Amino acid sequence: MFWTTNKRIIKAGFVNFWRNGFVSLSSIVVMTVTLLVIIAALFASIILNATLTQVKSQVDITVYFVTSANENDILALQKSVQALPEVASATYISADEALANFKNRHSSDALTLQALDEISDNPLGAELNIKANDPSQYADIATFLQSKSVSATNGLPIVDTINYNQNQAAIDKLTELIAGSQRVAFIIIIGMVLLSLLITYNTIRLAIHASREEIAVERLVGASSRFVRGPFVIVGIMAGIISAIASAAVLFPATYYLGRATASFFIGFDVFQYYQANFSQVFLVLLAGGIVIGGISSWLAVRRYLQV
Repeated sequence: MFWTTNKRIIKAGFVNFWRNGFVSLSSIVVMTVTLLVIIAALFASIILNATLTQVKSQVDITVYFVTSANENDILALQKSVQALPEVASATYISADEALANFKNRHSSDALTLQALDEISDNPLGAELNIKANDPSQYADIATFLQSKSVSATNGLPIVDTINYNQNQAAIDKLTELIAGSQRVAFIIIIGMVLLSLLITYNTIRLAIHASREEIAVERLVGASSRFVRGPFVIVGIMAGIISAIASAAVLFPATYYLGRATASFFIGFDVFQYYQANFSQVFLVLLAGGIVIGGISSWLAVRRYLQV
């Protein structure tokens, strides 16, 4: 009996879907648009996070040592810095390497290079380039570097300057931007899901309103609430599945067209390549979203407005 009832519900759902073709098409169009908006918000969040990750990887602080600093003391400091849980990496740059890097950066400045050649000794000291696991952790690292741990074995300081203060404004701004973007993306996605439920709910309600006399007859002859509600839920699920397929098809040319633009504007992130590489996951999100939105909207519309 259970399977027989379910078969009838599914069959009635298919019949209603094709019989109310215009309303079904309207539901598909509305759900396709809402699914595209939701996936666009997800893509925007992914692109922004990828861009911020790239920017975050380029943020660092550099410790400049005095020219008289002993290399063993510098390496000892590097080891202690690397032991900090906030530190992702601490790269030691010798004085000779610092001088070579300086010359490369100023290769077009003949006057500066000439001045360096006239100096017999290397005017630059060694450097320690430090990257944190998160931009918010640079303050703790800078505090550690400014403590007594940066003194040599003879008690004399080995650190000349730390460029944290110069970078602090950019680091703090980046930290705020990351936190803010995550909150905004979450709010947008939740808002679009609720909006899509509301729009689809009202669209499917039209089909239910058109069938109100048929439902009244079914109730008079003793049809259960599940039997009356079931076909409309099936219609909503079918519309959701078709909308997911349509959305996936629309996304292919859309991401292809936008791929180069996103790659050039968002530090190499090609949305088309991302869509191709993650097509199965994206389609599953679309499919699950379509089924949930269509099914829940239909169930609520029947329950709320037809008092089933």
